[in-house]
Amino acid sequence: MSKRHQTKPAGTGRSDRLPASRREVLLGGAAVASTALIGFGGGATLPRPALAKAPTAQTLKLGNFEITVVSDGHLMMPARLAAPDVPDAERNAALAQGGQSGGEMAKPPTNVTLIKTGDDVILIDAGSGPNFMPTAGKLSANLDAAGIDPDSITKVVFTHGHPDHLWGVLDDFEEEARFANATHLIGANEWDYWFSEDAEKGLPADRATFVPAARRRITAIEGKAQRIKAGDEIIPGLSVFDTPGHTQGHLSLQLTAGGDNLVVLGDALIHPIISFEHPDWRPAADHVPEQAVETRKKLLEKLVAEKSRVIGYHLPFPGIGRVEKKDGAYAYVAAG
Repeated sequence: MSKRHQTKPAGTGRSDRLPASRREVLLGGAAVASTALIGFGGGATLPRPALAKAPTAQTLKLGNFEITVVSDGHLMMPARLAAPDVPDAERNAALAQGGQSGGEMAKPPTNVTLIKTGDDVILIDAGSGPNFMPTAGKLSANLDAAGIDPDSITKVVFTHGHPDHLWGVLDDFEEEARFANATHLIGANEWDYWFSEDAEKGLPADRATFVPAARRRITAIEGKAQRIKAGDEIIPGLSVFDTPGHTQGHLSLQLTAGGDNLVVLGDALIHPIISFEHPDWRPAADHVPEQAVETRKKLLEKLVAEKSRVIGYHLPFPGIGRVEKKDGAYAYVAAG
């Protein structure tokens, strides 16, 4: 068994795992919150009810393309970060309407898209890996459960370099590429941003750690990596286009087969209510908020006009649906 397929031994975590105090501020106390969700307190041990296992993969067809959405788990985030400038009551109502908590914490899912056609197996984003949040980093296990060998993946395309999209690119030892036989495709503008001298400018102090972490991972795969730009075709029928604002070089992907379109959104639209009904609200995770607002509005118009299906990284699993417009407002309609 190769080193990269072994279980990571205890005590081998790297410095990219955020210090406890900083991590709890940044991630809304993800480790504490996840413990609270499963703990009963008082020292008593109560029997757990039998629960049906939630689905972790779902497949659809588009022409000759087979598309599988595989869960990487979910994040634990302070709910206020979804729209920190919006009154609490409005924001919490939108979060609750979208199926997430209207309380202190939200649990956005992380949906990774895999596309098979001919000899190509293309992964869009690589998940969180083991060192971001305890509730995420499930991609490898769920790929295995779906019968997908990581060595079969021929290309990995990144929408952007945030931890929940990039950190899973390395194995559990964080030494070798997890997808050893794949070419890794990163937007040229995104690559340039993370390596720029002022990459940390404008980021909250607790997210400044994202910059060296992204640099280390991109450097680790540099020998397998290629820079791409808007308009580039990954394979016939699959191309990338600019959706900047969430990060400076954020890309989305469009898959076309016959008269049908499907857009893999990455984080261009991240919440089933807020991103669609309130595209002018500014999530805290957007690097360039005004640009992100403009991108959302243009993207929503495009999706309606082209009648595209969409897959959203943080939309309710499996994140597959369409955009509708009525009386000047947009709505996300999940696939039935």
